[in-house]
Amino acid sequence: MEERGWSGFSGRLAYALRALADLLMPRRCLVCGEVLETLPAGADRRSLSAHLCPACMEDLPETFFWSWEENPVEQQLWHRVGIIHATSLYFYRQGSEYTRLVQAVKYDGNLRLGRALGRELGRRMAAAGRFSKPAIQAIVPVPLHPLRRWKRGYNQAEVIARGLAEGMGEKPLPVVTDLLRRARYTRTQTKLSAEGKQRNVAGAFVLRPSVDARLQAAGIRHLLIVDDVITTGATLSEVIKPLLPHFRISVATIAFVE
Repeated sequence: MEERGWSGFSGRLAYALRALADLLMPRRCLVCGEVLETLPAGADRRSLSAHLCPACMEDLPETFFWSWEENPVEQQLWHRVGIIHATSLYFYRQGSEYTRLVQAVKYDGNLRLGRALGRELGRRMAAAGRFSKPAIQAIVPVPLHPLRRWKRGYNQAEVIARGLAEGMGEKPLPVVTDLLRRARYTRTQTKLSAEGKQRNVAGAFVLRPSVDARLQAAGIRHLLIVDDVITTGATLSEVIKPLLPHFRISVATIAFVE
């Protein structure tokens, strides 16, 4: 009884402190800007609902690609490279307020949101079952060039990958950050044409033989490559090419640009 009493008191105290913090510094929905209610006791503060209001959570333009065979992102990549499966969490539409989610992670340093988005997608992938046939054994985020990572302070793909690793199962999958390196600095892809994007990233990613050998020795054969957004598939196809002789590849991104 004593333990339950203390647990109940500490839970109420934690809620009161969160409510006070929300009163002094109100948290707002990243999509619509509405003030968020204080999360109830026992709520998962690492979830996406800690960043979005209930209405915007309900209206999230989900792709459902995790349970959709031959979905558009798979078809887009199959035209370029050989992959097993691919998925994205939501549709990225110009003019939609939901574009703020990826922008907040990539440019504003909202790492908690990045991890929450990864967990959200990981849970859906795990529930659908497609990504366990064959089972994914490790997760590889698309690397940033060292200079860009130094400027930004983090790699958003790695943040998302760690959330995915947590969401896909009770025991998080290993996140391998040193298998690939970005061999040269490339321009941002945002304003380039499809052809320009392909030329910009051609040959930009190089496999590290020592890490490759380590994964092979551990029996790891199926990798999940993770990035924030897929537009034309140019970057992801260049990431995948040096891996194909050694691994089976699946892909996950937070957003799919229509």
